[in-house]
Amino acid sequence: MNALSIDVSVDDQELRLLRNGEPVRRWPISTAAKGVGFEEGSYRTPTGNFVISDKIGDGADAATIFRSRKPDGAWDGSQLDADLVLSRILWLGGTDPANANTKDRYIYIHGTNHIDDLGHPASCGCVRMSPEAVIELFDLVDIGTRIRIFPKTRPSGKLIFFDCDSTLSSIEGIDELARAGGDEVFRKVESLTNAAMNGEIPIHEVFPKRMEIIRPNRDLCDSVARKYIETETPGVRSFISQLKESGWTPVILSGGFAPLIEPLAKELGIRHIEAVPLYFSTEGEYSGYGSGFPTTRNGGKPEVIEAWKQAMLPERTIMVGDGISDMESKTAVDLFIGYGGVVEREPVRKGADLWITDFNAASPGALDAFEA
Repeated sequence: MNALSIDVSVDDQELRLLRNGEPVRRWPISTAAKGVGFEEGSYRTPTGNFVISDKIGDGADAATIFRSRKPDGAWDGSQLDADLVLSRILWLGGTDPANANTKDRYIYIHGTNHIDDLGHPASCGCVRMSPEAVIELFDLVDIGTRIRIFPKTRPSGKLIFFDCDSTLSSIEGIDELARAGGDEVFRKVESLTNAAMNGEIPIHEVFPKRMEIIRPNRDLCDSVARKYIETETPGVRSFISQLKESGWTPVILSGGFAPLIEPLAKELGIRHIEAVPLYFSTEGEYSGYGSGFPTTRNGGKPEVIEAWKQAMLPERTIMVGDGISDMESKTAVDLFIGYGGVVEREPVRKGADLWITDFNAASPGALDAFEA
């Protein structure tokens, strides 16, 4: 009888192999950069009780790349930005009601090319190990081996959420999409956007109206994505760099569209984006948007922040933005910073815990010291 089991500590970023409940081996790991959670598409690591449902890669070289669980070449040290699955796969099956979707989410213990990140949360939901370590583990355990993944219990880290439009960039992406339709289309969309940002019309009513007017194709969206970069807010790149050096994790939280925002996020060094999906046909024509995404409605931003807080247990949380939908997050954060460097909205200025108009003058140290 194999008396081995596995414990994974999200707090310690460590995997422990146990025999009869006593640790016999320990390895550094990486669980999800976005913390813990069970929702499909969340890129979070599930917690609770599991078993190894499948073992894949027996006998493969440590550098073997697996795509869709099939060998697909060997890692040569390049593709540093890619999230590669290397050497072995232990596919997890959840045995609790909350994590019963684990196998369908393709949550593995697997080898990684991101060796330097081990010991820190960095994955997209799986449990990463070094290729050599996962081979050693693979050879010791069987299908059916029990696994426990323990959730985070110790608060750590700091989260800062940024609105994008008129905050990280001086444009409103939806208005730029509307310009392509001519002056009349632009005036209609701009009026709806301003009404939503000023709190005059519920966001969930504005979204479908604007999108039916515009119906943007992929080429137009790519063009506006470039404009986001061209209109980056002065000082924000340096400010975000300083925040990261001070232990803050920046997240873009926007009612804008993810494909338009992603290139700017990459330029600014922001890994995490919470924004509205856009869908296109194979020909690149508009086929809809993520109408159920939280930021398409009032109250959506605090909902997303609360999910992050539950997943990450941060020591401190801040929201930065220019609109009423950003200020709705005030109850979910320790500090709401109103930004008026592009557009000054009087209700936001009055309601903000802190008001800034220039990122060049903002200090991460001052944010740590500020008591809301």
